[in-house]
Amino acid sequence: MDLIEYPDSEMMMMQLTDRLVGEITKCLASHDHVSFAVPGGSTPGPVFDTLSGSDLQWDRVHVLLTDERRVPADHERSNERLLRKRLLTDKAAAAQFIRLVPSPGVSMEDLNDRIAPELPLSILLLGMGADMHCASLFPGSPQLADALAPKAPHVMEVDAPEGLEPRITLTGPVLRGAMSTHVLITGDEKREAVERARRMKPQEAPIATVLNEATVHWAKE
Repeated sequence: MDLIEYPDSEMMMMQLTDRLVGEITKCLASHDHVSFAVPGGSTPGPVFDTLSGSDLQWDRVHVLLTDERRVPADHERSNERLLRKRLLTDKAAAAQFIRLVPSPGVSMEDLNDRIAPELPLSILLLGMGADMHCASLFPGSPQLADALAPKAPHVMEVDAPEGLEPRITLTGPVLRGAMSTHVLITGDEKREAVERARRMKPQEAPIATVLNEATVHWAKE
């Protein structure tokens, strides 16, 4: 794990955006397209805001979410809704969006087939909860062992904690296989959590499945 500490979150968002722009540009120089997997939630919003206006060959960038809730795309809890508002706009509107949720006539098997051409992921951006979950791989989830297994499908439906709507998530092998991985966290609680996760197994701390190869970006606030 490579941990980068920033003096504040604003500096972190700016420097991480610059790094992502550089990695996307470098990858496009030797590949037909870039597969760029990103989290939902509010934390990466400032990165998305700046990245969306960057001068990139966005028509060669394939964007997908690391996980999604089983809700309509315009639902207030939809990650896709947030992504369309903050990343897939301005110059980044030209990117190809790979939807992660089933729709009428689209099965989980179809979703696996949809994700397969994007693997291995070129660039993976992850968040992490204080409980050390990432994507929708939650500690204690009844599907966690299957989702972390070496032969897990590319995507799985999993239960969410506290009785919330089910989730669709990229699985452990997909996350572990990314060519470049960045984890974005803020606050002392998450800093302490990621340090604990380094000494734990993925079944206890799902973020541990990617930490060995990840760059963790942290700011206190």
